[in-house]
Amino acid sequence: MKRGILLLEDGTQYRGISLGAEGEAMGEICFTTGMAGYQEAYTDPSYFGQIVVNTFPHIGNYGFLSHREEESEEPKIRSLVVSSPSPIFTRQNAKYSLNDYLKKHNIVGISGIDTRHLVTHIRSQGSMNAIVSSYEKTSKDLLKHVLSCPSMEGLSLVQKVGTPKPYTIPGKGRYRLAIIDLGIKKSLIKEWSSRGLDLHIFPFQTPFVEMEKCLPHGYFISNGPGDPAAIPDCVKTVQDIIKAEKPLFGVCLGHQILGRACGISTYKLKFGHRGINHPIKDLRTGKSEITSQNHGFCLNKKEVENSNQVQLTHVHLNDDTVAGIQLKAKPAFSVQYHPEASPGPHDSSHLFEEFLSLLIKYEKQELCS
Repeated sequence: MKRGILLLEDGTQYRGISLGAEGEAMGEICFTTGMAGYQEAYTDPSYFGQIVVNTFPHIGNYGFLSHREEESEEPKIRSLVVSSPSPIFTRQNAKYSLNDYLKKHNIVGISGIDTRHLVTHIRSQGSMNAIVSSYEKTSKDLLKHVLSCPSMEGLSLVQKVGTPKPYTIPGKGRYRLAIIDLGIKKSLIKEWSSRGLDLHIFPFQTPFVEMEKCLPHGYFISNGPGDPAAIPDCVKTVQDIIKAEKPLFGVCLGHQILGRACGISTYKLKFGHRGINHPIKDLRTGKSEITSQNHGFCLNKKEVENSNQVQLTHVHLNDDTVAGIQLKAKPAFSVQYHPEASPGPHDSSHLFEEFLSLLIKYEKQELCS
């Protein structure tokens, strides 16, 4: 077994066993609390460029499928840190073990370290850049490399994972939905397609006037990686959608973009929310839901509460951060979490139906005008 090393930018290091491909990988280190759904997580475009730590110790016991559980065409994580990878898998239709899956996609990982201590350190010190290496190098040399890695704050990554050109997925032809692709998950596409919508997916920099050519009944802003402050052109496009009073729904990064379009600032969380067991409260109903989340930035709560344009609708029950907003005088709303789950609970799937009701209401208004 080849040895490996994980070195954080504050100099903290962990020595373990090399996992997956040999080499080096740098990026922001973060952790996810999901016990299952690891293939969906590793292929989630929102994880692009990050070193992911699984807090659950035993990973890979049910293996990896070739396509069905992937949220994009290939893994988007930069590297993986686990405590105890399973060398075997139990599902007969699985094709790869964790180690073979990482090797297939040339992803450098590390195992055999105390992930409990590592996660406690990240929670205490905050997210930071790190490097995983299977090479024999000194800590001093590795630290030079990791200090050259750009910070996630101020970083635009959506161009790395979003579609480079528009495309269409036909539905039943009743309603047309224009999607701003910031790194959309396959499960979100499936959710909209299952409801019969014609989907028109556009690159994130597409102007509003260009998207309007497909005559959409509404707009959806997808999830994605990076700092929302780094894509002002997309914010401007969303402002144009709001002015046109078209139905609008955003999730994850799309939620942050909607907030910024309404003058709400964003900030980087200390260590983010990532996993499939995050509790939120719907302030409209008083009900709580368990949600799937994957984000490192958040809307400023005080600014939301003092806004004349935006109303707070959901809060994260762990730290009281903003988990959802809606516009007071426009047909637009967003949530910080993932209603499509994949992986995770489906408590919030009703949000798709809420948006469909907005589309129906908008169509009736158009017919009457």
